[in-house]
Amino acid sequence: MAWVQFAAATIASSYNLGSSGMSDRNTLCAVVQLAFRPTAAGNIWAALAVTVVFTALARLTRGVTTSGAVAGFVICFLIYRGSGPAAILALLSVFIVTWIATRFGYQRKQRLGTAEPREGRQASQVLANLGTAAICAILYRVFHANAVYLVAMAAALAEAAADTVSSELGQTSQREPRLITTWDHVPAGTDGGISRRGTAGGFLAAAIVSAVCVFTGIVPLRQFAVVWAAAVIGMVTDSLLGASLERRKLMSNDAVNFASTLVAAGLAAVLA
Repeated sequence: MAWVQFAAATIASSYNLGSSGMSDRNTLCAVVQLAFRPTAAGNIWAALAVTVVFTALARLTRGVTTSGAVAGFVICFLIYRGSGPAAILALLSVFIVTWIATRFGYQRKQRLGTAEPREGRQASQVLANLGTAAICAILYRVFHANAVYLVAMAAALAEAAADTVSSELGQTSQREPRLITTWDHVPAGTDGGISRRGTAGGFLAAAIVSAVCVFTGIVPLRQFAVVWAAAVIGMVTDSLLGASLERRKLMSNDAVNFASTLVAAGLAAVLA
């Protein structure tokens, strides 16, 4: 399919993959094509329609750049096809809370030099934050609707929201954040820096997304605490990795974000 090749090429270009990255591009194509295999569980045209609307909304509100919209299209489609339409509401809740947090106190963030570009988040950021959730959705479908993967997906989405909200709100605090590993005061926007406002916002964002996952039937009520706790631990992991590895340039911000969602998903799967 031509659009599959285009999507894979666009996403791969965000990582500067050249000829040496052909295997990565082929992997992206294979994953997207997997979602097109017909199943009785979902309608491919409904999935495409919902995905187009969601992606257009994200782009028109400047939540994502053009490459981010392409990556978001793939992620949204995979999540829909893998775990069903209810997951799109959970994905929408992630988008809404992170969009609000990103716009909150934007002028102050601009003065600090920490504001996200007005054009929105790029493909690499979308994949880093939502890639784990998409993987969990695919695994749910591949392994015959094993509910553990839905719990893991919910935790990954909740962690992505918690991490973004905590970072964005923390930058609006008048108090200097503290480095999570040493508790020293550090400038706003420092990797591994945490604040009361940001942490509280992250807790709340994780609770909101977890509640949406329960309300829509993605996970049962008894798993709410598991999803929320795993998301919070993933958020703390993000700060620890930021303070210990990202500050030393041993990991990129995208790598830290992806690793943190993996921790949340893995922990939720173990505890479910």
